Amino acid sequence: MLREMPSNEIIQMKQVYGRSIKLLLIVVLGLVFSSCSKKENPNDIVIWHQMRVEERQVFEQQLKEFEASHPGVKVTLLFKETEELRSGYIIAAMGGEGPDLVYSPSDNVGIFAEMNIIRPLNDVFPESFFQQFTEQGIVRYKEVPLMIADKLGNHLTLVYNKKFVKTPPTTEKELVELGKKLTVDENNDGKTDRYGLVWNYTEPYFFIPFYTGFGGWVFDQHNNPTLANRAMVDALSFLQQLRNEYKIIPPETDYDVAETLFKEGKAAMIINGDWSWAGYGNAGVDYGITPLPEITTTGKRAAPMVAAKGYTVNVNVSDEKLKLIKSFLEFALSPEKQLQTSVTVKTIPTHLSIVNDTLILNDPVLSNSKQQIEYGRPIPIITEMRVIWDAMRPVYQKVLKSNQVLSRDKIEEASREMQASAQTKINQLREQQQPGVWGAVVQVLLLGMVAFMIFRIRKTIYLFFKNLSKDGFAYILALPAFAIMLAVILYPFVYNVILSFSNMNLSYIDNWSIIGLQQYLKVFSEPRFYEILGKTLIWTVANIFFHVTIGVALALMLNRDLPGKSVFRTLLILPWAIPQYIVALTWRGMFNYEYGSINAVLGSLFGMQNINWLGSPVETFIAVITTNVWLGFPFMMIIALGALQSIPTELYEAADLDGAKWYHKLRHITIPLIKPVMVPAITLGTIWTFNQLNVVWLVSNAGEPSDSTHILVSYVYKAAFNMYDFAYAAAFSMVIFLILFVFNIVFTKRTQAAESMY
Repeated sequence: MLREMPSNEIIQMKQVYGRSIKLLLIVVLGLVFSSCSKKENPNDIVIWHQMRVEERQVFEQQLKEFEASHPGVKVTLLFKETEELRSGYIIAAMGGEGPDLVYSPSDNVGIFAEMNIIRPLNDVFPESFFQQFTEQGIVRYKEVPLMIADKLGNHLTLVYNKKFVKTPPTTEKELVELGKKLTVDENNDGKTDRYGLVWNYTEPYFFIPFYTGFGGWVFDQHNNPTLANRAMVDALSFLQQLRNEYKIIPPETDYDVAETLFKEGKAAMIINGDWSWAGYGNAGVDYGITPLPEITTTGKRAAPMVAAKGYTVNVNVSDEKLKLIKSFLEFALSPEKQLQTSVTVKTIPTHLSIVNDTLILNDPVLSNSKQQIEYGRPIPIITEMRVIWDAMRPVYQKVLKSNQVLSRDKIEEASREMQASAQTKINQLREQQQPGVWGAVVQVLLLGMVAFMIFRIRKTIYLFFKNLSKDGFAYILALPAFAIMLAVILYPFVYNVILSFSNMNLSYIDNWSIIGLQQYLKVFSEPRFYEILGKTLIWTVANIFFHVTIGVALALMLNRDLPGKSVFRTLLILPWAIPQYIVALTWRGMFNYEYGSINAVLGSLFGMQNINWLGSPVETFIAVITTNVWLGFPFMMIIALGALQSIPTELYEAADLDGAKWYHKLRHITIPLIKPVMVPAITLGTIWTFNQLNVVWLVSNAGEPSDSTHILVSYVYKAAFNMYDFAYAAAFSMVIFLILFVFNIVFTKRTQAAESMY
């Protein structure tokens, strides 16, 4: 027995036991953290890509050949939407993770290069390998090869339905005349049944060809923005004429609407990219493509931006895996595989040995696409290109908002506004913020706070180590949860706090430092912060009000004995079960000015004129709120229903005996007894809604119109991943956290949510 052993042996046993427990704790901690980190398999290749379905099908067949010739190797493809790929890869790669390869358009190269998250390809291949490809096939940034493309294009052309168009237009005047003939009201009801031309003209990218055709370009030779000129005025005036004077394009459209109209034969021509052609064929459209028309006043072809699509290598790929990556790229970029893809999915290859292959030259789609590429201009891969879109979009959409052709003076004013905005944003992008005395002060304060917190919990730390030997097994059981909380919650939060006091932006990616309170001062000194805060509060209050009101009302209904109650319950919970992405895009389509079901219902039931839901800030905001209300009420309904079913029926029976009316029972029984359940649900719903990015971003198409439909969280996202001002975004996010933190404390205290009512 232990009591009968000598005291020195007992002490030795305790020491051995204690050391064993500590060692075991260290091992478990290491295992937990290692499980959270990336375990690289040298025989696995992970690719994030943006291949369309037809490309993917061909590529997957090619991958089977590669895996067969490389036993034990597994290639995994993961599709990512444009924003998801770009922002997701930035986050992953900067954290030392991410896919091995990224397959995307070349306009990502600039930002990836500036952040040092892609590997120079001259580390992988000799210069002789690059000489096998066209000049555009090797994408360089500051003379360093960073992407090898297997496709050229990603460009716009004029696509026409051969049923309506026998001879495609070659000039803008021919385009207008043909468009007038093909725009028809077949049943004379005052509504256009077929448009001559459709495209996603509300997006600046789709406007650029006409800007170039009238003689403009987005940058000068020194990469300074050039948006205020005669070409911009002429191009915007022409676009307004197409819509408001000639009326050959819809008054309001987006990409999906334009696609649907063309596929259904409700549009004779569409301006779209090479990614869309296969879809038209699958829809049964006998289509042809032709280069965009020439502008007669300048003698220039409308020139779209042309991009390469290809592979970049993650900077985190090990030297060991690089050999396998090299073998894969040699396979995927081979002339045989490029030609197979080109002929099947109508893309232009980059390998010099096949660019003039007869299979390409004799194909009318490929030959016309190749000609359009020759007319086009390579998209600038510099980071400032992102700024151009952000500077153009609000002003551009403000011009389009008018249903009249604006005067040249008004359009000139708009072009100057674009130019000023672009220059301001570029200056912000490259803002130089050096650490000063306040940086040192903040560092001292942060260290002081850490020291103070350690001092406050010194007893807890002491007791932890004191009880380590005695309660070691319990610590082992709790350790995984603690480690995960530390890695997933505490570390990101602390890192964000530190970042909010820093100068991290594109100028300071790897060498950022703490500079003080500048980012917080920038947040609170910006007038738009208060505007967006007001919108966020309206957004949150309106949503929660309707979520709770509708949810509780439906719960009260479902709590009764109704026929088919289970069916109704299933149908009512459906909005919550459908992915938000699908719901948001569906509702966006329903709010379309001309073809949306919302206007159709309002017109048929109430005789109302069509409302431009997505073309005006107020209406768009209402549309976004409506979508989120539909998404959010099922959660409150389920919570309320569970609370209602827990209320003893005897209380209602007693109230009936006393002659209480339904509203008396609601006020004195139902509401007080569901309050302990509903208040936490409302708190959680408020936080969710306050930070609801997806619905706002997707329904408003990233804040449209004119960048006016933002809430705080969407504005933060834009600051981080459009302007790459990470420190400012971190400070902004801390402000959001503090707002919600204060709300939670005050709301919980005022509602006495923690007190039981039973």
